Amino acid sequence: LPDLHMLNLDHNLIDYIMADTFAELFKLARLDMTSNRLQTLPPDSLFSRSQTGVINPTPYTSIIILNFGGNPLHCNCELLWLRRLVREDDMETCASPAHLAGRYFWSIPEEEFICEPPLITRHTHKVWILEGQRATLKCRAIGDPEPIIHWVSPEDKIVSNSSRMVSYRNGTLDILVTTMREDGVYTCFATNAAGESTALADLKIIPLPHRGNGTLQILHHDPGSSDISTSTKPVTNSTGRSRPRDKTVSVTDVTGTTALIRWAQSKSPHIVWMYQIQYNCSIDETLVYRIISSKSKAFILKNLISGVDYDLCILAIYDDSVTQLAATKVVGCIQFSTHEEYPHCHLLHAH
Repeated sequence: LPDLHMLNLDHNLIDYIMADTFAELFKLARLDMTSNRLQTLPPDSLFSRSQTGVINPTPYTSIIILNFGGNPLHCNCELLWLRRLVREDDMETCASPAHLAGRYFWSIPEEEFICEPPLITRHTHKVWILEGQRATLKCRAIGDPEPIIHWVSPEDKIVSNSSRMVSYRNGTLDILVTTMREDGVYTCFATNAAGESTALADLKIIPLPHRGNGTLQILHHDPGSSDISTSTKPVTNSTGRSRPRDKTVSVTDVTGTTALIRWAQSKSPHIVWMYQIQYNCSIDETLVYRIISSKSKAFILKNLISGVDYDLCILAIYDDSVTQLAATKVVGCIQFSTHEEYPHCHLLHAH
């Protein structure tokens, strides 16, 4: 390509050209980019060389013919370099912004090729997310040209896409699985050719109520670890029958796959943010979590396994004013069993 003299790229639906795309085409004498979809053109050394033959024509310098009419040019400060070129008249017109639409490109004064600095119109201010849940931070900005938005983490590092974090062009940052490391203040940067604008978004991660991470505390008599797979064993009375260890939690309307859980209101002097139900069953020690509104006093568990024993605890989550950390208080624990179901047997009886 270094010996290329003529390059015709007209009518190709081209909407983007990288800077210095034609920089090494030193022998190029004609470039035709008419009737494409270009809204802007980046500076290129080819255009600078094209000025040499116009300003100081010599037998050794040729005039480079450039054609880029028929493109929907957005006439702002990013095209000011092009407006300052010395060249023969051509028929390029502006398609936008609105006050320049339809005007002849070369007749517009340079001072009208302006850009507007970014203005952040709305953004996430503060959000509380339970550890392990998905967090979404949003940032929207306007400007001319359209601002590019990126996020900076609490560690003062630009957030890049990964398996857990996705930063979108529209300014949305998704943290798919949150950990305590993501807790902190994030900065939204909106930038364009005219400047930049910033906004802060405070992400508060509520730790899961277990003491293994060293951030939580149980503030009344400890019935055992929050890991209910080892702490909520049934209490057996003199008759050998199992009974709940705490009357503040009750289980009713138990079927093979559902159960209605009720609990008494927490007596903590602190304001409860939410309740958390933790439970597992005798055939799978994996804990299942359910987050419940602080106004609720009952919840229906669904999709349970029939014919197995369940251990369940309810915890109140609130803000400890002393340590400024999320704290938990055990409301109560209970054990129950789901009913056995034999769908295949019922089907045989039907026949």
